[in-house]
Amino acid sequence: MERFFISDMPVQKVNDSSDLDAKVPAHLQRTSITGLTVTSDPSHRCVKARVVHKGPVISCAQKDGIEMLRAEIREEDLPQSTTEHTSINVIFFGTLAKDFSQSVRQGDVVLLADFTIRKSPSFLRDKLHPCQLEMDGNDACVYVCPSAAPSQGPSCSEAKYTYVPLNNLKHKTVVNVYGVVTFFKPPFPSKGSDYCSALKITDQSDVKVSCNIFSKKLEDHPVVFRVGDIIRLHRFKAEIFNDCMTLLNTYGWSAVTFDGIIDSPVAPRTSSKSFHFGESDKNTVQELRQWAASQSLISNDPTVSLSSVHPGMYFDLTCQLLAKAVMDSRCILLKVWDGTKCEHPLLNVAVASDALEGESTVAKDRMNLTANVMVYDNHMEAAQDLKPGTFLRFYNLRSLLQRAPDQQPDQAEHLSFHLHGGTTYGRGLRSLPAESRDLQSLKSVLENHVDLDEYEEVNDGTLLEIWYTPPEAVDGEADIGLSYTVRTCEHSTQQLTLARVKRSTPPLSCHVRARVKKYHPQQLYQCLKLFCSKCKTMKDVPDDGAVAKVFRESARENQPCDEQWAATSSASSREAGRTISMHISRDMVGQSTHMQLIFVEGTTLDEICVLSRDYKNLVPVRSENGRMALMDLTAPFLFSGDKRYYGCKRCSLNTFENHVFTGVETYDGQAVAEALGVQMMQYGLLIQFELDDGTDTLEALLWENAEKFFHVSAVDASGSQDLQDKIQTIMDTVQPPQSSLEERPWLDLCLSVYNVKDNDRNKVCYQITNSEIREE
Repeated sequence: MERFFISDMPVQKVNDSSDLDAKVPAHLQRTSITGLTVTSDPSHRCVKARVVHKGPVISCAQKDGIEMLRAEIREEDLPQSTTEHTSINVIFFGTLAKDFSQSVRQGDVVLLADFTIRKSPSFLRDKLHPCQLEMDGNDACVYVCPSAAPSQGPSCSEAKYTYVPLNNLKHKTVVNVYGVVTFFKPPFPSKGSDYCSALKITDQSDVKVSCNIFSKKLEDHPVVFRVGDIIRLHRFKAEIFNDCMTLLNTYGWSAVTFDGIIDSPVAPRTSSKSFHFGESDKNTVQELRQWAASQSLISNDPTVSLSSVHPGMYFDLTCQLLAKAVMDSRCILLKVWDGTKCEHPLLNVAVASDALEGESTVAKDRMNLTANVMVYDNHMEAAQDLKPGTFLRFYNLRSLLQRAPDQQPDQAEHLSFHLHGGTTYGRGLRSLPAESRDLQSLKSVLENHVDLDEYEEVNDGTLLEIWYTPPEAVDGEADIGLSYTVRTCEHSTQQLTLARVKRSTPPLSCHVRARVKKYHPQQLYQCLKLFCSKCKTMKDVPDDGAVAKVFRESARENQPCDEQWAATSSASSREAGRTISMHISRDMVGQSTHMQLIFVEGTTLDEICVLSRDYKNLVPVRSENGRMALMDLTAPFLFSGDKRYYGCKRCSLNTFENHVFTGVETYDGQAVAEALGVQMMQYGLLIQFELDDGTDTLEALLWENAEKFFHVSAVDASGSQDLQDKIQTIMDTVQPPQSSLEERPWLDLCLSVYNVKDNDRNKVCYQITNSEIREE
């Protein structure tokens, strides 16, 4: 007996999957997802598949705010030979989107009828079907058969997932797999905007398969703590890369990991709030644990204690973070311990107390219990997120003998620890949950040292043994000469060292004194930018080659236009058979050429540059269906003497419908832009300085204050070689060619420190403000 909701609802429910086939009207023919193409006729066809991902209802700006929802469905019960394009995106619009969101859950089986087939814009990204289905209009209809239980939270019901042994993977198939981790790299920043995790897994087939996972959010990546962990992967695409089978996550993917130790709780590790985990999954994990143990894939103790470390080792270390301090822009110090005493004297890297976050380690240092780990480059982000007291594990940590700067040659070298940049051999670090079984022995050892705090008194002998970082300079401590710049800000604030600035919390305005270590771009013509104040677009000024191409194409295709409001005259061109037409508003005829706004048609870039010597305001145009139109905004919309003015392609109306060519006393760039419906882009100067004051370096932008800094207008500099030479002379003064840092002048600067959003994360930026070159 079929059960339905309200009969006029486009989403209707049935009790059993077999009822879906019975509900198919006689005029509809069921078709396979794999056979769909953009040229397929969707009329009288329907598809049946399982919902593997359902997104939220959102507002679609391209359809006047209509509500929409995207889901992924996957066809099941296909022949074994079917390998590609079994999953497809479906877009629901309007009332259907709301009904689908309320009535359908992930895991339900649906039958879709009266859909439209379109090319998928996300095909290259999600690797699903090259088409997508769109459900819109009164005729579109969805029949749904609910799954056995809700998919919210871990479910004990048996989800109908099929897992493929690793030796049965086929090229370009989307699969679900289980495996034992034989190698892994903790998440690291990729070359794009995602983080990447790299794994190698195996199973009872004894085949090893690489797996790469890309995701913008760190918390979405699989939580792997050690070799031997069990991992379950859903919706991964198998591809052959460099003659090896590789798994890559696709749209709607998920990953769940488990401890690989026999008899440990079968507890899923995942950030997902919606995943299936039933009795068959538990059995699979336990079978893999037994098999991995028989193959010696799991080490009882995956890490090395400090008491066992010797120079030149690469090892994994499980420990607790005591304190941390940022050393410079590419290095952070982590002070850690594991309760054991190293046989070799440990190098102690101490920093000023106000720079150290966490507890004092003096007593532990004296007992040779503190390991000072220097963390570099791509690992800094993970290290900065750690809080003192956190338990963590280093992977591929290196121990080296190192001499402190004040040590005598006959004194013994100390053991130092370095986590270098890169991810070779799985190098990285990861925090461990406090309840982890791997921490039981560590916590037991640490509890034996609870009375160390009573030894925190520091004496002179202790201080002499400590290697301190270079002290920060104090204002007025030394006379370093006259600055080449002056500050123009009215506020009075303490002058800080760059090292202190980098430890400060934004927002902040401060004074610094530093030298220019280097700047970018070195070719100063590249520092001239175009900026749209409306959409915030910034771009380089187009070069003459690109602009000349636009003019050539327009002149070659030009047909004279006829506008009732314009008076037209002609001039000969350099090419036979081509005429240059010059149009002005009839209201301007007889006025001075400096007052006229002249529209020039059929000209080349060289020709309009020659004309601009005699005519104040020239607007290059083209003919479109006999009407006047602006040229492509890659080219300037106005030539005014030596100056060129550009419009924003995104924000300009680019229309002549409203002609406001009279009543303007002086035509500047902004007035012409408003008359033509163009959003004018502003000229600006953008330079990035790397500043150095001896305590640290930082990169600061010169942008909003650049014109005041150089005493030069950006728009004037765009057409004046003299002003461009002036900027070059100033830069040659702050960084003379072939000079050392000590030979360069000091700059007194006002810095603004602020946060910007970068891929949903805050990024600290520095900008030079209220500062300018000292004029003689």
